[in-house]
Amino acid sequence: MIELVAKRYVKALMIDRSNEELTSIYTELNTIASAFKDEKFSLIIKSTDISIEKKNELVLSFVENCTNSTKNLVRLLSQKKRLALIPNIVSDLENELAVINNTYNGVIYTNKELSDQDVEKLTSQFSSKLNVKLSLTQNICEYDGIKVDVDGLGVEVAFSKSNLRTQMINHIMKAI
Repeated sequence: MIELVAKRYVKALMIDRSNEELTSIYTELNTIASAFKDEKFSLIIKSTDISIEKKNELVLSFVENCTNSTKNLVRLLSQKKRLALIPNIVSDLENELAVINNTYNGVIYTNKELSDQDVEKLTSQFSSKLNVKLSLTQNICEYDGIKVDVDGLGVEVAFSKSNLRTQMINHIMKAI
C-alpha cells in the first residue's frame, strides 16, 4: 500500500519536468531520506506531539537552497501526514531516473576481490550486451563463483563451481 502511494507522488513529480529538474529533486530528497536512517528522526516525524510546521522546517533544514518543487512536495506530504514516505519516493524516483537516463547500477558477488581491469571489462561487456550505461561494484562474500546482478533491469548472471560440478556429473551420467 505504501509503495502504491509513493508511486503516485513520483508519477506526479514526473509530469512536465525536465531531466535536470528531476535529478535536482532526487538529490534533495535523497539527502532528506538519509536522515530517516536515524531512529530519533523517524520518531520525531511520526510523533503527533510536534506540529506540522516544525516537522516541515526540520525536514527542509537538511537541504540548502531547496527547489520550490521539493518545498511544495514536503509541505504536501507534511499536511497529509505522509513524510515517512520520502524514502520510498526516493527509491521509486531513482528507478524512474535510471530508465530515463538508461543508466543502471549492478553488483558483482565473488569470494575474492577482482582487479579494477576485470571489473571494467565486465562493465563494458555487460553495457554493450544490455545496451545500457552500467556501473558495477564489487561485493566480496561467500559466493563460490561469480554473480553479476543488475537490479533495475532484473538481470542476474551467475557462474558457480558447484553448479558446474553438478552439470558435469549429470552430463557424464547421461553419456554412460
